[in-house]
Amino acid sequence: MGRYDIQADAKRVFETITAGGAAILPGDIGYGACASSSEALQRLFVAKRRAPHKRHAMVGTYELHREVHVLGGREQEIVDAITVDAGLPLAVVAPFRADHPVVAAVESGTLAASTVGDTLAMLVNGGRFQDEVVGLTHRAGVPLLGSSANLTGTGTKFRVEDIQQPILDAVDLVIDYGLRKYHHYRRSSTMIDFSTMEVVRIGTCYELISDIMACQFGIRLPADPGRDVLPSGHLREQTAVN
Repeated sequence: MGRYDIQADAKRVFETITAGGAAILPGDIGYGACASSSEALQRLFVAKRRAPHKRHAMVGTYELHREVHVLGGREQEIVDAITVDAGLPLAVVAPFRADHPVVAAVESGTLAASTVGDTLAMLVNGGRFQDEVVGLTHRAGVPLLGSSANLTGTGTKFRVEDIQQPILDAVDLVIDYGLRKYHHYRRSSTMIDFSTMEVVRIGTCYELISDIMACQFGIRLPADPGRDVLPSGHLREQTAVN
């Protein structure tokens, strides 16, 4: 018992991913199931029982985001205000550089399942452990993709013991760091498409992100209808229902 060995555990994840496997990682916004190879990602997709329209997201860092995403000056200022100045987690959806080594390393079929048009989603500020893992994969030119470690529609899991067995069976390594930081939100990351300035998903720290957008940039984001009305936070699901 004692402190978690983040560097050693991150190396274990890196070795698992680069060997073609899948791993469950602790993030500030919950546990994620991640992989790099198309076979491992497909295994996760099947285990999660995901609908065909669901996309993989790239697990990133601020550094990787700046290298991969292509944003205008104002849009980049907004991302910086949220992720750098306020230090908040954010899933950034934006146009991307397809020739970046990490993106170019994604197999074509997997890339098609990870993008919408010319945009790619990337989680920034996922937490210390995810930053350590992505630092390793980034330097090696290896992409890291995935989504929350749960059956589709059952909500983000903030303890390993709450992750369903089919998900656990689909991975080669589980890193258990206990209850995750933003568990009280009971949602995944807030996701914003910066090519259209559209909120894709209301999630962790949404009220803080909304305040930054309003106070610093004069942009009013949609009100959160609450988890009772929209458990997943996906606004497109609410539109479909309505």
